[in-house]
Amino acid sequence: MEAIQIITTPNEFKKEIANEVKAHLDEFLKHFKPEPQKEYLSRKDVANMFGVDISSVHNWTRSGKIRAYGISGRVYYLRSEIESSLKPLND
Repeated sequence: MEAIQIITTPNEFKKEIANEVKAHLDEFLKHFKPEPQKEYLSRKDVANMFGVDISSVHNWTRSGKIRAYGISGRVYYLRSEIESSLKPLND
């Protein structure tokens, strides 16, 4: 294996490394699309959000107006789905 010797100053070498890292980072960021973190709400959170009783949230879920998710007997709702379930009122 042949060795390649590069004659340069430490500052020039440092700049070259920084430029290469920046180029790779810029390329990565062009294609990187982070997924927003999902926020889950409890039944109580949803009830407080709309100023209603938990039984109203239960009825909305049962009638299919909002979708519930569960784990180990607990019920959760996605904030984004709750917000998108709101319909504009016609004046």
